[in-house]
Amino acid sequence: MDGYTREALRIEPDTSLPSLRVVRVLESLRERRGMPAAIQVDNGTEFTSRIVDQWAYQNQVALHFIERGKPTQNALIESFNGKFRDECLNQNWFVDLRHARELIEAWRVDYNTVRPHSSLGYRTPEEFAAANGCGKDGGFATLENAMRFPLSPSRDDGGSISTVAMEPKTLGASL
Repeated sequence: MDGYTREALRIEPDTSLPSLRVVRVLESLRERRGMPAAIQVDNGTEFTSRIVDQWAYQNQVALHFIERGKPTQNALIESFNGKFRDECLNQNWFVDLRHARELIEAWRVDYNTVRPHSSLGYRTPEEFAAANGCGKDGGFATLENAMRFPLSPSRDDGGSISTVAMEPKTLGASL
């Protein structure tokens, strides 16, 4: 899921999702869309593996893990999963894995190209991506409110904001 364009980039239906498969999917997305700076993930075994960690390190991609038991830290994907479950998984009876892949891909395409999203100004994710110079062409988005929402905090009068250095929280995953 692209957090900016709200595009569902890939749904990988299968009976299991080992880390090597996750890396293959990430590589195919990299070829199509370019390398992300960071990926926000939950603590599922497919993301906490050494293989995914090594891929992220080699490609200079930060893995941002949500805290265990805090799905609200990944609200966008939780919302997407709810829609996906209600509108696709609960509405279909899959005969086999091939059938499931076909129906799920059709739903993903519909989600990206037909359904407008209120958070995108009632445009589809594909329309929003095209209008903002990102998406399939691998371009980079420019934030229309960049001056109002700078990446680093600043006061309205241009002065600096004092900050306090804090130790980063470490995750319990072993490498």
